[in-house]
Amino acid sequence: MFPKIETSWQTHLEKELEKDYFKDLIQNVEDEYATYECYPPKEFIFNAFNQCSFENTKVVILGQDPYHGTGEANGLAFSVNDAIKIPPSLRNIYREINADFDTILSPLREI
Repeated sequence: MFPKIETSWQTHLEKELEKDYFKDLIQNVEDEYATYECYPPKEFIFNAFNQCSFENTKVVILGQDPYHGTGEANGLAFSVNDAIKIPPSLRNIYREINADFDTILSPLREI
């Protein structure tokens, strides 16, 4: 398995993706998926790179609060698909944005 990454990102990440540590990482991820139930689904690994080109990216948020329920993880940090209940970590992010920027930013469903 090698992650599918949008072309503009490949250009900037190419050297890193060819390094031994990254190849080892990909193999470890492949082994984990073969052995355990893992999230997100394999086809959504590195999903963020396919949602927006390098040139159109202004901010990158890395998450360390993995979703652990079936159907929650979609390969984007602090994101769930429309049919999924918003998890506490994402609900807290919306609350903090609203407080910090005196705005009402929320998804189109109840948070």
